[in-house]
Amino acid sequence: MSELPAEFSLIARHFRPLAGEGSLNLTDDAAVFMPPAGRELVISADAMVQGVHFLPDDAADLVARKLLRTNLSDLAAMGAAPLSYLLTVSTPRATPDDWFAGFAAGLAQDQAEFGITLLGGDTTSTPGPISLSLTILGTCAPGQAIRRSTALPGDEIWVSGRIGDGALGLLAATGRLADPTGYFADRYRLPRPRMGLAMAGVVRACMDVSDGLVQDLGHLCRASGVAARIEAALVPRSLPDHLELCLTGGDDYELLMAVAPAQSAALLVHAAILGIEVTRIGTFGKGPAKVTVTAADGIEMAFTRSGWSHFD
Repeated sequence: MSELPAEFSLIARHFRPLAGEGSLNLTDDAAVFMPPAGRELVISADAMVQGVHFLPDDAADLVARKLLRTNLSDLAAMGAAPLSYLLTVSTPRATPDDWFAGFAAGLAQDQAEFGITLLGGDTTSTPGPISLSLTILGTCAPGQAIRRSTALPGDEIWVSGRIGDGALGLLAATGRLADPTGYFADRYRLPRPRMGLAMAGVVRACMDVSDGLVQDLGHLCRASGVAARIEAALVPRSLPDHLELCLTGGDDYELLMAVAPAQSAALLVHAAILGIEVTRIGTFGKGPAKVTVTAADGIEMAFTRSGWSHFD
């Protein structure tokens, strides 16, 4: 029997052990699977590029886990449960086998934690930098996917976790912020997807905060045709300073939710069961799709930018 070509040998060593039902053991051109009966598919895709979404010296296992978790966060925002994923890995030819071993180990760790398996994908070479893409498949009950276009005037604005930890984590990871415990760098490198928090019937509209709270809230406002007002003092943060960075920096992967006042108690109970911190930070109202942030004295705050963009 002839020896496997290098690419297929790499796939067999590192990615085949991650493959699940429907993957055909990663030996064919496509996967074949049947979605669970009575469930709708929810599909999302995200890319990560070395030097943009992760640092060149970040450990391969953490890079893999961040890639998977940022996509899981998209499912969490729609109230979906994870099923499987497709993966594309483009690396320079000189990338050592140890990098792939670490990358696959990170995926295996989070596959076990979140109950998800690899369905297929592609491996290619590139002059650099490392470029990764993941397409995730999840499921939800028919008609129960939570969208960002369904917030109503009078709904409360809620967030999960702490806002700004991701942006502060980038400062810490690059030596620009003291981080003696490593907490902030960890929050940048390893997001916590808030699976199970956004429940249909409790959360009316939702999205995750990836590009900055103010900017992402603006996206939700435009999709729903509502205005938003948040109080800066209510936004949960880990540090009292760096306010603008925390509100506009991105990389949090926390959930931003529209909740009817009558459902806020149910959200708090559900969040407590899951062990997830949630905080009300403002309200949606009628008017143009504008986000207003007020300081403690009630004065509207202005920011140099509202969030991260790849094209500005």
